[in-house]
Amino acid sequence: MKRYIFPLFFLFISLAHIQAQENSNRTLIKAALHGWEYEVKAGISIGGTSPIPLPAEIRSLDSYNPTLAVPIEGNAIKWFGVKKKWGLNIGLRLENKNMITKATVKNYSMEIIGDDGNRLAGNWTGGVKTKVRNSYITLPVLATHKLSNRWNIKAGPYISYLLDGEFSGDVYEGYLREGNPTGQKIVFTDGAVAKYDFSDDITKFGYGIQVGADWRAFKHLKVFADLTWGLNDIMKKDFKTISFAMYPIYLNFGFGYSF
Repeated sequence: MKRYIFPLFFLFISLAHIQAQENSNRTLIKAALHGWEYEVKAGISIGGTSPIPLPAEIRSLDSYNPTLAVPIEGNAIKWFGVKKKWGLNIGLRLENKNMITKATVKNYSMEIIGDDGNRLAGNWTGGVKTKVRNSYITLPVLATHKLSNRWNIKAGPYISYLLDGEFSGDVYEGYLREGNPTGQKIVFTDGAVAKYDFSDDITKFGYGIQVGADWRAFKHLKVFADLTWGLNDIMKKDFKTISFAMYPIYLNFGFGYSF
């Protein structure tokens, strides 16, 4: 009798899996008949967090590294009408908005951290390295339109909540005017650097607009590109060290699977 236990067990598991798959297929078919479509997406995010336009304090952008960021997203799409040309897309996305840049600046408002941990505020002239690594959970609500059997376009607002944030970097090869542009001059040369960290000053909530397009390569496989443009400063309202607002602007592109 014992020799039949394991074959019967595996047969039971297989039948249960088949039944669960059949139930899932029936649910998806019913949803499709009522105008619902579901999809999951993953890709790569490239962009930057920047003032618009670049202020006079930033004299040149010397280097840019988007670093690796992989957004993961799930969407529910409700199609309306007989022809189902128009729909409403509601999603949930886990994403990173990253970048590392180097720039040459003049009279750039700054607060550096000394070796003793004390902070010194003033106006910096010289090199600045900035590292941004922000993780968000984002809710896009988009109007979507079928241009053809393969092409969809979409646009609408999004809101984001910050899960983890970093805005930090170094200053190098320059000098700091303590307090104001005519204050005491503190020079950094011969490879000397000073750090700064504004991570605690990043705002928790962000909002903006998103536009994009999907191309259905196969029955279930999509290729997508989405541009997100933040409309509020990533820093808190009471943060005054950086004298201009900074906005996250990122392009997400990759593949999606439609159920």
